[in-house]
Amino acid sequence: MHIGLIGLGKMGFNMRERMRNGGIEVTGYDRNPDITDVASVDELITALPTPRLVWVMVPAGDITDAVVTELGAKLSPGDLVIDGGNSRFTEDQKHAAALAEKGIRFADCGVSGGVWGLQNGYGLMAGGADEDIALAMPVFDALRPEGDRADSFVHVGGVGAGHYAKMVHNGIEYGLMQAYAEGYELLAAKDIVKDLPGTFRAWQKGTVVRSWLLDLMVKALDEDPGLASIDDYVEDSGEGRWTVEEAIANAVPAPAITAALFARFSSREDSSPAMKMVSALRHQFGGHATRPAS
Repeated sequence: MHIGLIGLGKMGFNMRERMRNGGIEVTGYDRNPDITDVASVDELITALPTPRLVWVMVPAGDITDAVVTELGAKLSPGDLVIDGGNSRFTEDQKHAAALAEKGIRFADCGVSGGVWGLQNGYGLMAGGADEDIALAMPVFDALRPEGDRADSFVHVGGVGAGHYAKMVHNGIEYGLMQAYAEGYELLAAKDIVKDLPGTFRAWQKGTVVRSWLLDLMVKALDEDPGLASIDDYVEDSGEGRWTVEEAIANAVPAPAITAALFARFSSREDSSPAMKMVSALRHQFGGHATRPAS
């Protein structure tokens, strides 16, 4: 199978490599001439067999809008566009409608795995028509971890459902990171605790709170035991806000996720060991930038 990939940033670059390792032929385009395979979107389209499959992996919002608009003007009826970025699900429906007017198919896919996806594989949540998801299944199989497909891939529903599931996934992620971080601050505040990193290390096997996030927490403390190099300012990338907005819109109580989002806001005002840990965890799993301690 041969696909086009637009966007070779932190995620896209590794995804291209993992797909190639999985037997998928990939032609990638990026504005950075040092990493792109072709010089333009036109060259990428020319390189692909029909019906074309183009995976878009660029920042959500205006950049995604511009790429989808360009593809709508240049692709042919029957081609398939997959948005694998972090677009809001409502944007997927707009993009699908605009492309459908030209006979171009559209699907969305929430992708989780961060900077570790090349090595470990990606969790995938797809939205779209059955036939479109089936067409792209070799790509999904190359990207996901080895093992049963159902353990790392789901066809959630129609267009927008994949990104909706990824939004909720990221909202849960907010709550989990906040709980670990608050536990870290509580342990750090008690003088009888003499081995803070060792406490978290001892939770990695056999305990009910063991997880990959806990493993990354231990890694962060190994690299910087007091997190002295990291400022406690924590960004929010959008999905947490959207999750809270959807909870309000659907009258679903989400106090943990909401509190975790508000904690990120508070991190921008006062010094907080817990928010240092949230910042460290975001850097560990997603390569998100941290601010140096002032």
